[in-house]
Amino acid sequence: MQDATQRQQYLIDQLSGCAQGDRQAFARLYRATSAHLYAQLLRIVREENAAQDCLQHVFINIWRVANQYDATRAKPMTWLSTLARNTGIDWLRRQKPQDATTDEPTLATLLGTEDPEDDSISGQKKDRLNDCLDTLSLQQRQLMEMAYFQGLTHSELAHSLSQPLGSVKSWIRRGLERLKTCLTNGI
Repeated sequence: MQDATQRQQYLIDQLSGCAQGDRQAFARLYRATSAHLYAQLLRIVREENAAQDCLQHVFINIWRVANQYDATRAKPMTWLSTLARNTGIDWLRRQKPQDATTDEPTLATLLGTEDPEDDSISGQKKDRLNDCLDTLSLQQRQLMEMAYFQGLTHSELAHSLSQPLGSVKSWIRRGLERLKTCLTNGI
């Protein structure tokens, strides 16, 4: 327990140094946290180059807003992870419009299956799922996407969102119930 407390205090001290413009503190903070934040970003964006770019944006942001960190409101890694998560999600959101407007067929579309009817049914199911996902609140949809498309566990979600584990589990359960109802009843 002492090691965790010491590590937290070390990170708090480095953030405080960053807030005062101390470049050495910034370098120490980077060495202490960049591997963890990079791994988190890689899970979100799923591309090494994008994760590296996002990590750079995270640390630029840390340098700019370190004075906003409040140790009484969040642990340092929670605060840093939230900055990283938000940066990764922002990157994903910026990619969606480009993906949606591209005229290039995807490999899956080009390959298809042997049976055009199966392709049509699969496309209809995908459209139906997207329609049902649109019925969720933004928070529920974000949680569902992070849990099922990015592979984050409930604990990882709770930690990255700075929310109680029970709340995250409830939000996901309610989201799944709503999806099930939508998919089975067409509501």
